[in-house]
Amino acid sequence: MCGISGIARFKNREVCEEKVRTMNRLIAHRGPDAEGIWANNHCVLGHRRLSIIDTSAAGNQPFHNADSSLVLVFNGEIYNYLELRQELESTHVFTTQTDTEVILAAYKKWGIDCVKHFFGMFAFALWDEQRAQLLIARDRLGVKPLYYSETDEGLVFASELRAVLSTDWIDRKISSAALSDYLRYQTVHAPNTIIEGVHMLMPGHRMIIDEKGIHTERWWDLVDSRVKLEGNESKSSIHNRINDLLTSSVELRMRADVPFGAFLSGGIDSSIVVGLMSKISRHPVNTFSITFQEQAYDESPYSELIAKRFNTKHTAIQLNAQHFLSMVPEALQAMDHPSGDGPNTYVVSKATREAGVKMALSGLGGDEVFAGYDVFRRMKSLEKNEWMNRMPKPIRQNIGALLRAVKPSAASEKLAAALAQERVDLAHFYPLTRQVLYEREIKNLLKTTSSEPNGVQLLANAVAGLRMPTLSKVSVLEISTYMQNVLLRDADQMSMAHALEIRVPFLDHRLIEFVLGVGDSFKYPHTPKELLTASVGDLIPREIIDRPKMGFTFPWAVWMKNELRPFCEEQLSALQQVEALHYPGVEELWRRFLNGDKSITWSRIWPLVVLGHWVKQQHAH
Repeated sequence: MCGISGIARFKNREVCEEKVRTMNRLIAHRGPDAEGIWANNHCVLGHRRLSIIDTSAAGNQPFHNADSSLVLVFNGEIYNYLELRQELESTHVFTTQTDTEVILAAYKKWGIDCVKHFFGMFAFALWDEQRAQLLIARDRLGVKPLYYSETDEGLVFASELRAVLSTDWIDRKISSAALSDYLRYQTVHAPNTIIEGVHMLMPGHRMIIDEKGIHTERWWDLVDSRVKLEGNESKSSIHNRINDLLTSSVELRMRADVPFGAFLSGGIDSSIVVGLMSKISRHPVNTFSITFQEQAYDESPYSELIAKRFNTKHTAIQLNAQHFLSMVPEALQAMDHPSGDGPNTYVVSKATREAGVKMALSGLGGDEVFAGYDVFRRMKSLEKNEWMNRMPKPIRQNIGALLRAVKPSAASEKLAAALAQERVDLAHFYPLTRQVLYEREIKNLLKTTSSEPNGVQLLANAVAGLRMPTLSKVSVLEISTYMQNVLLRDADQMSMAHALEIRVPFLDHRLIEFVLGVGDSFKYPHTPKELLTASVGDLIPREIIDRPKMGFTFPWAVWMKNELRPFCEEQLSALQQVEALHYPGVEELWRRFLNGDKSITWSRIWPLVVLGHWVKQQHAH
């Protein structure tokens, strides 16, 4: 796990080398073990290394073959590198034990299609001297980020947005379209970023830069790659296949030459990951959990239950709510791209890294793949209540308005918005499920009168028309929106702030491709994530499966009105410099929140606080 940076198609090599040195310094937290820069007259490549596999200096990057005809900078892990190495030994003489060298050997054999052979998380840039071509590629699910901008001085790319901006070739102007997206969903969906003119390479895409120009193409598609089951498969055969795929995924992600462990919250997903790790490992697994003195936030009884069941080497890192609160400002300081989430991951990652671990497995992705969220249940409920679409829209609107007036709350706002749609179905309801602010509030926050297209709505329209099970459609939407653009982005930036690598077994593409093909009857209506829990048999106890879903439920509203109030108001005031934002609208929302308006919860204000902090830190406007 590392950080990469680079510039291609530039005008001045000397200037670009200095720019890449600056980018490397800004992402030094991602790779404290080594750094390097390589340049020719076509591109400059920079790298910061966090050594996980083959920690010797032989694995330092930029990595090149003997004659430097191939040069690579790579962020991530290729989990099946040992199998690929064995396959490639007939055509390549290996000089290291790294997965980095496997990428070069695979490229020599398969060219740009080498990516199709990789099981892993990655973003890399590979210079091919013979073809005078730079290949930039990103993994299937977008676990590792890659930001880029086409400027007058050259194509700039890096693992973090702040590195791209450090070139000073990009006007740090907030995109009005991205701002609308952020206000709706507390994030900006790729390929856009919060800054106009800076983009993300999409998951499962690659970019080819040569004398002809810049060409981007998709090499893997979440929907097209799904396994199309015959429909006559037995429960046992489906369960066995999922067990095999998940076990293989965990086993591959346990390959490392440094101390590693697993996050253990005591929920279904993390408990299954730890259980499978314990079955595979010959030694006790290192597990880490955050515990709290306050019982309302503490999940330690569940994590301790799993730790004892699998005889793990368990570290319970005790915090209190005030300790967590004290780390909020530094978490925002570490945030590379604004997001309404993230401090939780920052705290857990910091504690885990301080315990001497460089890599940890996480249960992230289990809910999206195995229908664990309430949104899955709601979408199945819509199928049963199709009669609502026979009710005239004005009547539905009136019902929603009445509900909002009688019982003002964020939930009532969301239900009223759903009833006001043209239809009450997946295409129209899904975009509302994770929406933070609604259109009338957004309109009051933007100076422009034109309404920017809702990208999640466009995606939902497309997915709703696909021939696949309803719950699989919701999985596609959750993976493509919330998971990739909030959870994975936050996991990357908050863990790498502490040079901690997080691996996510539930996002093995083979597992996802298979589960997307499984019918709804295997997933719902049952106990929580029954397809997953049934597939692992009696691996975890019923106390874990049947426990109430928890999570961090800190008193954010109280903090923001008291201890955090000066901090929040300072960050919100920075939003005055955002040209596209109507600041009086921000003041009105904050005033309503302070006055106890039940429809303005803390979670609807917090993304604005985060944005203000980021704007001030990055001198954006």
